[in-house]
Amino acid sequence: MTDQSAVIPPRRKLKDKPSTTPDRLFYGISSAAAYSTIVLVVAIMFFLMLRAWPAFEQQGLFNFVFGSGWDATQETPIFHIGPMLYGSFLVAAIGVILAVPMSISIAYFIEFMAPKPVAKTTALLIDLLSAIPSVVIGLWGLTVFSPVGAHWGEMLHNTFGFLPIFQNDSDNFLRTPLIAGFVVAVMIVPIIASITREIFSQIDQDLIKASLALGGNRESTFRKVILPTATGGIVGGVLLALGRALGETVAIFFVLNLVFSDVNWYKIISPEGGAIASLILARFSEGTAAEISALLAAGVVLFAFTLVINSLASYIVAKAQPWRK
Repeated sequence: MTDQSAVIPPRRKLKDKPSTTPDRLFYGISSAAAYSTIVLVVAIMFFLMLRAWPAFEQQGLFNFVFGSGWDATQETPIFHIGPMLYGSFLVAAIGVILAVPMSISIAYFIEFMAPKPVAKTTALLIDLLSAIPSVVIGLWGLTVFSPVGAHWGEMLHNTFGFLPIFQNDSDNFLRTPLIAGFVVAVMIVPIIASITREIFSQIDQDLIKASLALGGNRESTFRKVILPTATGGIVGGVLLALGRALGETVAIFFVLNLVFSDVNWYKIISPEGGAIASLILARFSEGTAAEISALLAAGVVLFAFTLVINSLASYIVAKAQPWRK
């Protein structure tokens, strides 16, 4: 009997580093490009911190982040971003709540329902939507959607005005967090839909066929097989979209009334809200030296939150797609 170990050659080990000159060159360029991204992020954070430090020192970190009020005309200026920070999360949350069902539905339609020509066309249109500049979407929100959104807000107030979330004391339903949330939803639908579609395409088709063969219908298969399998990737896509929503500037600036004095905790159809990125856009061109420092400090806070959210999203997506390791 022949010894198998004598027939089968030993398994070769791949070298960690390239051995030829072209490979070394390619490896060096790729490594430099990857590390330059890290250096760039650190350099941006260092520059922002350097310029923002006077504002943190004067206002105090806690008061700056969680306090209310923005007045550069006083002898001792007040720069607090509490309403803007909470408003950013409120608008982003509204956008995510509106965008997630639409995105999952689009991804399911493309992957499991539509014929291939229709699926390709729909996927192309969704990808083109993500390429539209935010200023164009902001102008659309201001000129086209704002009157429609104001009418919806008025209907919600007349029907469900007894609920605190739908209260409005000014009878003005324009430039509200709800309208801003709809505009943000339009911008983040392509992100969530693309990631969800990618996750759906990697699901083992045998699982779906087995569920259907055992008597399950499309709805139960989606709810008990597809959705649990893809949950991690969908959550990662949602967090990536949340990071985009938090940093949106021009589109929100066009459709939201910024209020610095008080935090709008829940009144989504009242014309008062906040967004850090829009605050920076509104004040930067006419700000004093102290106000510019405070705006850069606001940018540091937004940068930190966005970096944490995007890092968490990348980690979740990587865990949900082990085949990419």
